[in-house]
Amino acid sequence: MVPEIRLLTKNGAAVRGGGEYVLYWMIASRRTRWNFAMDRAVEWATELGKPILVLEALRSDYPWASDRFHRFILDGMRDNETALKGSGIGYYPYVEPERGAGKGLLASLAQRAAVVVTDEFPCFFLPGMVDTTAGRLDVKLEAVDSNGLLPLAAADRTFHRAFDFRRFLQRELPNHLVDFPRQSVRRGSIPEPFQGVDPAISQRWARVSAKLLDPSAPLNELPIDHSVAPVAESGGYEAAQRSLRRFLDDRLDRYGAERNDPDADVASELSGYLHFGHISSHQILDAVARREDWSPWKLSDETGGKRRGWWNLDESVESFLDELVTWREVGYNFSFNRPDYAEFDSLPNWARETLEEHRSDARPETYSLEQFERADTHDEIWNAAQNELRSRGRIHNYLRMLWGKKVLHWSRSPREALDIMIELNNKYAIDGRDPNSYSGILWVLGRFDRAWGPEREIFGKVRYMSSKNTRRKLKLDGYLDRWGAQLDLGTSSW
Repeated sequence: MVPEIRLLTKNGAAVRGGGEYVLYWMIASRRTRWNFAMDRAVEWATELGKPILVLEALRSDYPWASDRFHRFILDGMRDNETALKGSGIGYYPYVEPERGAGKGLLASLAQRAAVVVTDEFPCFFLPGMVDTTAGRLDVKLEAVDSNGLLPLAAADRTFHRAFDFRRFLQRELPNHLVDFPRQSVRRGSIPEPFQGVDPAISQRWARVSAKLLDPSAPLNELPIDHSVAPVAESGGYEAAQRSLRRFLDDRLDRYGAERNDPDADVASELSGYLHFGHISSHQILDAVARREDWSPWKLSDETGGKRRGWWNLDESVESFLDELVTWREVGYNFSFNRPDYAEFDSLPNWARETLEEHRSDARPETYSLEQFERADTHDEIWNAAQNELRSRGRIHNYLRMLWGKKVLHWSRSPREALDIMIELNNKYAIDGRDPNSYSGILWVLGRFDRAWGPEREIFGKVRYMSSKNTRRKLKLDGYLDRWGAQLDLGTSSW
């Protein structure tokens, strides 16, 4: 059964006894496997003796909507349609052809539902959308947390240092490693097969066409930003599996020693798939455990917050798991408990105070949002990182930290720097608009960190990074050859 701690009732309405089906409104965990929300829909269907309908809808008016993000989600829709074919579960993928066209679709489907299940996601516009919808439905709406290994409700407070969160994890997480979502929905496990959507609904809100699901299909008729082109990698569950296998087979053994080397090419490249829900952290941990012949009983009894030794695994594996669990989920914890997670005033007091004290310090250079976006600065490393973001939808992990620190260094104020980082990251990064990406952005300004010395101009006591030291520490020749030239990305060619 889905653990009760992962279930959040969103309204006071009751289950509708005469409802025709269980409706799963898929909005964040966009996968059919390793998904507690899908498991919960199956539980309701079994209890009520009803079929299941999955609605996966894609709005056109979400912030930063573009060809890049639409194509990644459409790839996932194609995989979900294939996975559910012949399962007895109904699947209804919908993409708004124009802004506002999808209004009323969920309400119409919910009118016939016995219960509505959706995804709990503590970031972006999704919490507000779910809360607004909950108040309008006259049927029970239940959100299910399938975000990470630690349930969001397991901690009722935020943590200001990753060390403190890691210490909490080491005490609490073992209690939750006994409950994993199902690897897949077994064919024949649904009491009744879904018989189809009411023709009046499918006529008004036509399901997405097979043509649009084709990876080569142009998106130019959709009312979204066409200047941000799709990335080279496909989205979806199947592409996520390929990335996971490649990482485990070819990169994980080198991850601990080479993860900070941009030319080593050892990154997992899973963050975008995690963000869009195309892969689960439970599945990733399961795959690592099988590779390493590991199980939770091998965890260390030490719960002091040390980065190494708790998992009782090789250093490279522990380094990766610390990123997957500690650093990813501390952001989810913060976003779930702090609605102001994206705001300057959410920084710890020491960071906010020291940045404000140095707000008027003279900057060596200042650049506008437009100059930053064009990678038009005096710094070749920063420009290369920005070019990688614009083209690939990601920045190498170490250089992403430098990228943020230099935006702070060259912006007129720390608040303006925050706005610029959010705009660029959310516009271009495949894993943007996510609790984990906000963690990275606000880390630049001191979140989850401590005060550092010596105190510097502009940064105050916030950790400082320089391009000069980065060039000394890292091998960057290949990286700069690839991304150092000014890019003319133009508009989407899809």
